[in-house]
Amino acid sequence: NSKHKDGVSAAISTLLRPVKGFVYSITYDNGKEFSGHEQVNKSINCKSYFAKPYHSWERGQNENANGLLRQYFPKTMSLVNVACNEVKIAVNKLNSRPRKCLGFKTPYQVFFERTGIDARQLGVVRL
Repeated sequence: NSKHKDGVSAAISTLLRPVKGFVYSITYDNGKEFSGHEQVNKSINCKSYFAKPYHSWERGQNENANGLLRQYFPKTMSLVNVACNEVKIAVNKLNSRPRKCLGFKTPYQVFFERTGIDARQLGVVRL
């Protein structure tokens, strides 16, 4: 609910802690809310990288995910009144969608194949 660095860092750490053994690095954009990246590094034992300003192609997957999320939450829409459950539904739909770049498997399937973890059971998207 906050764009303050402490809230963002705590949220990232909480969401990634169950899979921290598979997280080696995180690439951030240059927003102030990511200035607590060192806290995340220590929490989940990973490295941080930052994209160069105005080099969105350095964060290709992130930009693609943002575009997909915009199908559910248009850029002109205020996110202030969006319920957590609405976000969970959108995330679940996106992660259940087969992707060409994944050999027409879903992100959930590939994540399970590579980690042995069913991401739907982590509590992040549990509906």
